[in-house]
Parts: sequence; structure tokens; C-alpha cells
Amino acid sequence: MNRIGFDSEKYTRLQSEKILERISEFGGKLYLEFGGKLFDDYHASRVLPGFCPDSKIKMLLQMRENAETIIVVSAAAIEQNKTRGDLGITYDSDALRLIDAFNDVGISVCGVVITQYTGQPGADAFIKRLEILGVKAYKHYPIEGYPSNISKIVSDEGYGANDYIQTSKPLVVVTAPGPGSGKMATCLSQLYHDNKRGIKAGYAKFETFPVWNLPLKHPVNVAYEAATVDLKDVNMIDHYHLAATGETAVNYNRDIEIFPVLKAIFDKIYGECPYKSPTDMGVNMAGYCIFDDEAVSDACKTEIARRYYDTLCRKRNGMADADEVYKAELIMNQVGIDSDYRAVVGASVKKAEETGEPATAIELGDGIVTGRTSNLMGSSAAALLNALKKLGGIDDDYLLLPLEIIEPIQKLKIENLGNHNPRLHADEILIALAIAATTDEVAAHAMEQLPKLRGCESHTSVIVSDVDKGVYRKLGLHLTCSPVYATKKLYHK
Repeated sequence: MNRIGFDSEKYTRLQSEKILERISEFGGKLYLEFGGKLFDDYHASRVLPGFCPDSKIKMLLQMRENAETIIVVSAAAIEQNKTRGDLGITYDSDALRLIDAFNDVGISVCGVVITQYTGQPGADAFIKRLEILGVKAYKHYPIEGYPSNISKIVSDEGYGANDYIQTSKPLVVVTAPGPGSGKMATCLSQLYHDNKRGIKAGYAKFETFPVWNLPLKHPVNVAYEAATVDLKDVNMIDHYHLAATGETAVNYNRDIEIFPVLKAIFDKIYGECPYKSPTDMGVNMAGYCIFDDEAVSDACKTEIARRYYDTLCRKRNGMADADEVYKAELIMNQVGIDSDYRAVVGASVKKAEETGEPATAIELGDGIVTGRTSNLMGSSAAALLNALKKLGGIDDDYLLLPLEIIEPIQKLKIENLGNHNPRLHADEILIALAIAATTDEVAAHAMEQLPKLRGCESHTSVIVSDVDKGVYRKLGLHLTCSPVYATKKLYHK
């Protein structure tokens, strides 16, 4: 739905060139910490319209003969069953998904590092699972006095106590299912071990956000803060870079705060630090690939509004606090928008008020369609069918799914599968429509419209099921929910 404002091909080319340049600077071996999502960076594709979600892996494929990967997972994240919000899977499951994804494209995986390991039962179970699957598992441990006790960190009792990961390629990509996994510490631990073995290696960061050469309050950088309210990240001017080069650059608080420690670690390992600032450590050419700033800014404002509703729903589910909501509101104010910035929000709420039932709205290229909850289906399912009709020019009164198709499915759900709710979810509606399409040309025409939903905005007046969220996500719809449940029950699935 958004117009393009980012040149993905140029980005891939410039990033590749810069990484190869950085490898040569360090004598032929580089540990590259990958921030953000590697295979499916949907945040980047939303705020930089034109950015391919798999741009990073496409860039790596150009160097696959000289690249290998280390995947990092925090033992604490495993123990807490931490999940990726965009995919709805736990970090340990995502580590396995990443291994499969790398293997599918021909990039070898050295193994999985469990950081902050202290014998957690969940971490032990995951390590055993990796061993059964034939994947090498390594343990990295907490270091007393980290990050201030440099002499302890850079010693045999610090990094030296960690398992050493055998690598053989010039480029070692260090990635993780999510932030806070310990990617940087893993890279530095490897540098320590390599140095003891006489191996010359370097370190750099591949960070997409914040974009260092955009203004501090550019919507792209503000959208990054909106995406990390739970981490309490704050964009700042990199004063180390300003002092060293006279050039203004944007970085975020954690990297700026940790830089003196990193510099001291580099000094202790190598005798000197190769970087003058946290910005120097990064390899980020995204700012050079924006060709329509207005299109990008509009996309960022929409993302910020989406993130606000995500924060509200996480608070409703006990996964966020009032401070996060307050920060999300302040971020909206910074870019001059409010919670009704997306037209689908008001449309779904209005439909719900008119019908007295939960409602979902989807914004298409020529207007908004809505769907309400009925005895037959939920509002997410109804809105999908109405959107397909609109896109296909199908008369609104045409029954894409007659009762003789819907009722047997409802009977199956109640009488055989033990469900209490007979209404069809979005996935069940689409399966039923696919079956109907085998004998009904109109239903088949409706099915052909599904690709047109990608990139469309959507909002529902209540928190919908994970099933419906998943279907909308797979179809490429940008769904948000109002932070209320359809019922007053305490348990919601």
C-alpha cells in the first residue's frame, strides 16, 4: 500500500562492498555481529518501503563461499520461554529455524552458543536437543564484575572460561533470534581465544537501526525507539564520533554506554582499539539508499502508530508496564500523530459500536472494508471475505461460502474437536474457500485476490486469537488490535 522510497538493490551492493572492505582491514577474518532480523526483517521492510525482508541474507549469499554462522541464544530467554513477537515462536525454536534457513541457502552453521549459562534446566534440555539433532552446542558463562572489571573479563577466568567455537571462514556472522542474546560478548570472546591462538581477527556490527547518518529525530530513527520500548533504547548523538571526526552521527544508548568498556577490551587484547567511536564499529549503508524521504517518513509514522497498539495489547496481557505505554505515546507525539492516525482504527471501532459485536477493518487501495462477528464466523474471517469480494469486484450479496459448507465445519469443531465456539477463524474460512473454489468460479476468482492483501493496514476492535493473527501475518496484512477482549473470561486462548 505504501509507495516505494528505498533502493534495496543498491543497499545490498553497498553493504557487501563495505563488509569486504572491513574484512580486508582486519587481515582476512571478521566476526560480524548482525543486529535485527537476518532472514525476515519485517520492521525494516515496513519503515523502509522497498526494503526486501530478506535483503541481508541476499547480501550474504554473494559471499557464501567465505561465510559461516554462529547462532546465539541466551539461557535466560530459553528459561523464560521468550518468543519472537512477529513469528510467535520461542527463541530456542527460532534458533532451529535459523539453522534450517542457513542450511537451505548453503551457508554453514558452526553451532549454537548458549550465553549466560548457569545450569538452567531449560537451557540443559535445549543443549541435549541440539546434541540429538547433531548440532554443536557451546556454553558461555556470566563473568563476575562485567562489564567494568576489564582485567577479569579479558583473562582465562573471564572470556577464557567460555567454550571456544571453531571457525574456518573469513566472515563469521554472529546472529540471534532477538536482542539481548549476547552477540557482542560472543564476538569478543572469540577475539580473545583467537588472539591466544595467534589468529588475527576483527569485529564489526551490522546494524540497520538507528541509521547513523539520518537526523536524530528522523521518523526512521524514532520508529526504532518505538520498536524497542521494552528494551528502553534511546537514540543519542554519538559524542565519541563527533569528537573524533567532527561529524554528527546517531547511535543508541547501549552502544554508547558500553563503548569505553569495548575500547578497554580491545586495548587489552590487541594493544590498541581499531575504532574511535561506536559508530565506527558499524557497517550501515541504509541511509544512502533512501530516495523518497516523504514516502519513508509516512511509512515510519504508520509503524509508530502500530507499535503503540502493540504496546497497549502487551500491557493488557501483563507483558508491558505503564511506562512503556507512556513512552509509546511520547514517541507518537514526536512525529505529530495520535492513536487514530491509521484510518482502519476508527473504521473498526465505529463498526463495532454500530453492530454491538467485535469488528475488523481492512484498508484497500480504494477504500476500507469491514467485517463483524456473527454466529458463522469471527470478524477477522468476515473482513477477509469482504476484502476479497471488493478486490475481485464480486457482488457483496454473493455467498462465497454457502451454509452447506460452513455448517459441517462448525459441527466438526463442536461435536468432534471439543471446541465451545462454533465460529470459523480466518484459516478455516480460507480452507473452506479453497475447497469451494474447485467447483465455483467466483470463489476461485476470490482466491486469486489474496496476494493483493499484502501490505494492507488492518485493525480489529478486540484482541483476536493467535490463529487469526498468524493468518493475517502470513498474508502480509499489518494487523493491530484494540486492547480489550471480546469476553470477560480470565483465560483467553
